[in-house]
Amino acid sequence: MNTTTVGKKIRKAPAEVAEGRCLCGRVRIEIGVPARWAWHDHSRDSRLAHGAAYATYVGCWRSRVRIVKGEAALTRFTEEDTGRTRSFCRHCGTPVLYERPHAAQMVNIPRALFETRTGREPLYHIAIEQAREWTWRGEPLRPLKGFVGVVWTGPKKKKRPLMDEEF
Repeated sequence: MNTTTVGKKIRKAPAEVAEGRCLCGRVRIEIGVPARWAWHDHSRDSRLAHGAAYATYVGCWRSRVRIVKGEAALTRFTEEDTGRTRSFCRHCGTPVLYERPHAAQMVNIPRALFETRTGREPLYHIAIEQAREWTWRGEPLRPLKGFVGVVWTGPKKKKRPLMDEEF
């Protein structure tokens, strides 16, 4: 088993780990459990990088992250204006690592890569003011008749005019 550490220092693996992988399985990572923290990132950059309404990350100390398999399958993109680096699987495009210069000791990993618990629940929202108006905001959902497994919010309710506004 190849155990490359993200960064320069090689450390002993923690007793409990969570294993993550990209969609095609060429890249596999491990983190020491518990992760440092977890959050939902609503920023424009993360939304575009993931092609989703928001990205949910777990943040880990660099020394507790290991690329177990497929380091050569990773490709990197560095944002010119911020210096932030995002690593993706070059085969399937799955975002794998997100690193920021102001927190060089931390590595952020999409929570969705892990099938098991990471020891942290995402309780925080970053850049919530950048959330798009079309994202689901916790409205009640109900089954869509005739489509098993599909739920929806239903049609938007029209406001009824007040008596004074009718005339």
